[in-house]
Formats: sequence, C-alpha cells, structure tokens
Amino acid sequence: MNQQQLIEQMVREIMASMGTVDKASEVKSACANAVSKSDYPLGEKRPELLKTPTGKSLNEITLDKVIDGKVTAADVRISPETLELQAQVAESVGRDSFARNLRRAAELIAVPDERILEIYNALRPYRSSKAELLDIAAELENKYSARINAAFVREAAEVYAIRNRLRQE
Repeated sequence: MNQQQLIEQMVREIMASMGTVDKASEVKSACANAVSKSDYPLGEKRPELLKTPTGKSLNEITLDKVIDGKVTAADVRISPETLELQAQVAESVGRDSFARNLRRAAELIAVPDERILEIYNALRPYRSSKAELLDIAAELENKYSARINAAFVREAAEVYAIRNRLRQE
C-alpha cells in the first residue's frame, strides 16, 4: 500500500467513524478494485459492468430503441459508477490526478447542469465573497452529497482570501 492509499484509507475510516461516509465513497466501495488497465476499453472488454443512471445495460442502448423512443437522453448519460470504473483504470496506469477528476465529476452528476454553470461563474475571481463560496460548498455537501467538490470550493475560498481574489462585500 503506497502513502496515498494509506492516507485515503485513514480518511475513510475516520469519516466512517463519524458517520459521514459520502456518496463518492459508497460508489467507490461498490466498484472496489473491479477493473484495471487490462479491462480498457470497458465498453469492449467489460460491458457487463456498465449501466446507465436509469439502470439500462450497454447492450440495451441501440439505434432502433432510440428511434422507437425506448431509449431517452436520460438513458445515455454517464453514471457515477461508470466514472468510478474509469477512475480505477486511470489509477492502474498511474494517472491519479485524472482519477480524482473523474471522481469529482461523478459527484457532480447529481447537480443540475444550470447550477453547475452558476457555481462555475461564482468561482471566477472577484465574482463571489468568501461567505457566498462557503454557502455553495455547504449546498454541494448537504443537498447533493458532493463532499469532494465542497472541499474544493472551500479551498478556493481560502486561497482567494489569501490572494485577495474575493468580491468585497
């Protein structure tokens, strides 16, 4: 076990003892060590693992079903579980930063697209006060269980304060 994995394990254990295990951890646990580099591309080598957010399997998504209206836009969105599997593949080839990005994306699936754009704009320098950014972080954590992204927004609020990049109230 490398140092990064040891730290992640310790954080998971502490959070579990506090009763604050997040959705990303649940997804990660559900897909634990399911795939690696040898399984890539997943759609060809492990299609049985891929499900849409509506529960459809990859082989249920066909052009005929789209034409017949049996497959909708909701059926072809990526699921948090698929992003977790992709993160595992990335980690297996040493792309840890990319894996973290995929896990942040998995959390954001629950957040409406319009709200994501509002948050994106709020994170631009001088657009928000520290209080507004902390409110966004609380919303991400409490309403959407997006704890990784909430921590990211809190960190941005701190860095913006240090660098004087906050909107003055």
